[in-house]
Amino acid sequence: MISSLFVLDKLGKVIIEKHWRNTITGAVEDFLKASSKAPSPQEVPPVISTDDLYLHHIYRNGLVFLSVTAEEVSPLSVLHFLHRFVDLLLDYFGAVTEGTIKENFVIVYELLEELLDYGFPYITEPNILKDVVPPPSLLSTVINAVSLGTNFGTKLPSGSLSSIPWRSSGVKYTNNEIFFDMVETVNAILDKHNNIVFAETHGEIICNSRLSGMPDLILSLMNHRMLESNMTSLHPCVRYNRFEKDRVLSFVPPDGQFKLMDYSVNLTTANTLPLLVKPSLRIINRTGKLEISFQPRSTGGKIVEQAALSVTLPKAVSSVKLNANAGQYSFDHITKELRWTIGKISTDFNVAGAPFLSGTLYLDSDPDPIQNLCTVYIDFKVNMFTASGLKIDTLQVHHEPYKPFKGVRTVTRAGRYQIRM
Repeated sequence: MISSLFVLDKLGKVIIEKHWRNTITGAVEDFLKASSKAPSPQEVPPVISTDDLYLHHIYRNGLVFLSVTAEEVSPLSVLHFLHRFVDLLLDYFGAVTEGTIKENFVIVYELLEELLDYGFPYITEPNILKDVVPPPSLLSTVINAVSLGTNFGTKLPSGSLSSIPWRSSGVKYTNNEIFFDMVETVNAILDKHNNIVFAETHGEIICNSRLSGMPDLILSLMNHRMLESNMTSLHPCVRYNRFEKDRVLSFVPPDGQFKLMDYSVNLTTANTLPLLVKPSLRIINRTGKLEISFQPRSTGGKIVEQAALSVTLPKAVSSVKLNANAGQYSFDHITKELRWTIGKISTDFNVAGAPFLSGTLYLDSDPDPIQNLCTVYIDFKVNMFTASGLKIDTLQVHHEPYKPFKGVRTVTRAGRYQIRM
């Protein structure tokens, strides 16, 4: 499957290089040549085909994670592995940067040895990997430096003694507790009349399990019918047949934190979006009139936090004279970017009213009509709210005598949320 893997810095220099089958030369040069044609690293195609190679890559935190295959394979399987690899590095080191990778060269290569077997994904469960390849600590760093070696392979994974590969046997806690975080990201494109061009919410359920023994859990969801025609991705611990039949999550959880489920839900009407933003831009001769209203909608009465928007105005705009009844705005004369930071927005508009920005734009030349087409980018966060309407209902614990403490948090935030004027 995967022949080679490279990690490149922002200049295209190789930081990590690992080969499982044959040593492939020229792959990095081919990728850099193809990526130089894109206007930005984010717009490079995730899969690039050359005469004899297939290059799969993801771009995270200024680094390129490049995987090379000599034959055509399912691209999603390779890209999923790369995302999994980056998530593991984030779990191990707390951050994925050029510095953290260079400081932990040995651990990164040890992880790659365990993650892939002759190019095929082998062990990707963090709980097992942390037994085989311990995360870095001050004590282990000192021991490795003194012994001029590593602690790789010093013990067998305790999960090998369990009938369930992702959970170790003999786990014990004084206080049994389990927490769930539902995080949804809204991606949307709307036209100037607030009609949806594209809108979906991508959600994930993060579980942090601190339960003793070998509990068997059943998690029920409210409004689960919306998942029937949408894409879902489940952790290997979830019994897929039970989920397909009853739309409940039946599983024996790994110990610690893990991602239980991914899902995507299409938002078909503008009324389902958590915000109502109405931008208006009119330019006559060398003067423009800008108006933007910003207010919550369909947030279940929850307060919108970290509300902000940005728009790149036409290049002919030389200065602005605006007034905002909430928050603060700034205008960059070089990039022509207008940013309006609002902060918290209450759902009660009787006192202060909805946030509103209006004023005049001054142009130093007659603008090109094409340049008048602007895009407004929205940012926000709403706690204890889900745009999809999906919620956690009940949790049942079987095969263990205790009743654990349970906690649920939900948050909805903006992803690529834009309105085209």
